[in-house]
Amino acid sequence: QVQLVESGGGLVQAGGSLRLSCAASGTVFSINVMGWYRQAPGKQRELVATITHYSSANYADSVKGRFTISRDNAKNTVYLQMNSLKPEDTAVYYCNIRWNGNQYSYWGQGTQVTVSS
Repeated sequence: QVQLVESGGGLVQAGGSLRLSCAASGTVFSINVMGWYRQAPGKQRELVATITHYSSANYADSVKGRFTISRDNAKNTVYLQMNSLKPEDTAVYYCNIRWNGNQYSYWGQGTQVTVSS
């Protein structure tokens, strides 16, 4: 089994920054993709950013240039540096790890990010 523990959410004013962390533990396959997704009230969960084991990153258009995803393979940890935050970034942010396509996919419990105007 795999466990994901997220941290770093909170309340910040527009224009501010937050850094999210997510550590995976358990039986984790070394070649994997880790990522962040978010879900705002009344909306579907959407991709924020993903990063492969080789640190190839992919971003949603809405966060490009503001958010940076990174990872530490030795610690099975993924980070999301969020700068220039906007009220529309307010959501619950979920960490995900997957491998072998989507055959193995695990989610964290979510961390709330609230951006006030």
